[in-house]
Amino acid sequence: MSDQFDAIVIGAGQSGPFLAARLAEAGRTVALVEREHLGGTCVNDGCTPTKTLVASARAAWAARRAADFGVRVQGPVSVDMPAVKARKDAIVQASVTGLTNWLNGYKSLEYIKGEGRFVSPTQVQVGSRLLQSEQIFINAGARASIPDWPGLNDVPYLTNSSIMELDTLPGHLIIAGASYIGLEFAHMYSRFGSKVTVIERGPRPAQREDADISTHIRQILEAEGTSFLFDTTVEAVARAGNGVLVSLKSGTRRVSVEGSHLLIALGRKPNTAALDLPAAGVATDPRGYIVTDDHLRTNVPGIWAMGDINGRGAFTHTSYNDFEIVADNVIDGGTRSVAGRIPVYGLFIDPPLGRIGMTEAEVRNSGRKALMATRLMSNVSRARERGETQGMMKVLVDAQTHQVLGAAVLGIGGDEVVQSLLQLMAAKTPYTTMMHTVHIHPTVSELIPTMLADLKPLD
Repeated sequence: MSDQFDAIVIGAGQSGPFLAARLAEAGRTVALVEREHLGGTCVNDGCTPTKTLVASARAAWAARRAADFGVRVQGPVSVDMPAVKARKDAIVQASVTGLTNWLNGYKSLEYIKGEGRFVSPTQVQVGSRLLQSEQIFINAGARASIPDWPGLNDVPYLTNSSIMELDTLPGHLIIAGASYIGLEFAHMYSRFGSKVTVIERGPRPAQREDADISTHIRQILEAEGTSFLFDTTVEAVARAGNGVLVSLKSGTRRVSVEGSHLLIALGRKPNTAALDLPAAGVATDPRGYIVTDDHLRTNVPGIWAMGDINGRGAFTHTSYNDFEIVADNVIDGGTRSVAGRIPVYGLFIDPPLGRIGMTEAEVRNSGRKALMATRLMSNVSRARERGETQGMMKVLVDAQTHQVLGAAVLGIGGDEVVQSLLQLMAAKTPYTTMMHTVHIHPTVSELIPTMLADLKPLD
């Protein structure tokens, strides 16, 4: 016998709980199924805890630099890692508790702890319970992708999730992968005081970015002690005392590096295996992501996929936007979709990178006529006054419409500053509007109009 609901939500990440609540507010009975913890990656081992650790790392960095600002600190600066972890845990727990209390306030919403798998297009098995609904929403997320290196199963290694439990300072942290997760952990642990080596099979960090942005990212991390090994692949790993020995290949050269800890940051893979999607007939792409249309409907009527598992974002903000789109379509009778959603994200090293729209490489490949301007952060008064002059700004606009095509701000406040350009993009407003608007001095944002005044045609 099955338990009947108006809607079943599988997964409690950044889409699921909010959609479940909206459905409950609309008077529908809802089952919210979650195998691990409310809040998903963002709250438990993603945004919330990592940015809390970034804040602790920044405090250590600022204390060490106090003399540069005429401030005296007695004795050497040290980091209490158990206290750092305790602060992180407290902030995470407060978020989970708040989410739990909020959801408990909906009488027609039942939170079911367990792993859900499809039995049919309208039925989901959770433990001994069989749930049934004509509307099922999947928000099961993604997890760290683990390579098949020889010896890996015999050594202790960390992922973005398990490193959250670390309350000791690694003597030498080896990180495989120089993309966003790897770079953030590299920077924070360098600041905590660890020796950090990053191994990257490509030629530069954050390869999704333009080469000049990648160069500045590398400079920021190297200036604080992070070492990089580019164009290098891992051939095998093995135990070395209490640590790990990583065997590497770079061209025809073979070397090895020994560390106390190994963090694998080689991308993510969708949590589709346990769902038994074939039982429901739900289609996936070659990488395992659930295929959806622009309204986030799967190929099976009555089943939607939101968040990381649909391969359309992999960010907290895109997952939440997925919820907004599905709620608008299913509850409000609207027509919102992901079509035209502007790519926007941040890299939270310190200073951070804020990125919107197209890169320079993408604009060049499009063949359209465009203008571009750049500015070093060392030319920004606020950056000089704060003693944080690393990084650069870049903006690209369409030569005919004068609309912003994309921008990158790597530097103090970059993740916040770039969003002023995002609003221009969303409103399809010409850049001249911002260029002719008076901004507050001294800020980082005031230099964007100055940069825009220096736009030149792409070669």
